[in-house]
Amino acid sequence: MYQNKSTVSWFAAKVFYNRTLPVKRALDEAKIEYYCPEKVVQSLIFIKTDTLSARLLEQRFFSKMWFYRTMDGAGLARIADREMELFMFVTSSGEKGLTYLGDDKPEYHTGDRVRVIDGPFKGAEGYIKRIKKDRRLVVSVAGVAAVATSFIHPDFLEIIS
Repeated sequence: MYQNKSTVSWFAAKVFYNRTLPVKRALDEAKIEYYCPEKVVQSLIFIKTDTLSARLLEQRFFSKMWFYRTMDGAGLARIADREMELFMFVTSSGEKGLTYLGDDKPEYHTGDRVRVIDGPFKGAEGYIKRIKKDRRLVVSVAGVAAVATSFIHPDFLEIIS
């Protein structure tokens, strides 16, 4: 599959009925970069490609997946590289206690924006949210997904202005 390298960015797709395997095979065949946070959520895949290729993939797998759209529904929602880097960092850490929060909604953005300065998530940025009486770092891909870490001690956090 031809990709216009100048317009390549990350896109998120919801995969239905646990059918990630055929989608991943097709992406591997086409040599398209993707990330699937299977240990946290199995029905989500992030694909790094151009808009045309994403639309073609959506047509090819119309009964297996759909791409997240912009708020007005006019186009596919692009994900910033930095946002993806942080999400991949946290979801691929192998740490126990990660909780998938579902679609990222504004209620997860209450509280301070912070950076972790020590511990297994050092360098991650996100929002602090109390979940089940613990202070957790919530890292999100806007409008697509959010994941919460296990408890992070306040001494390991710094506020980002």
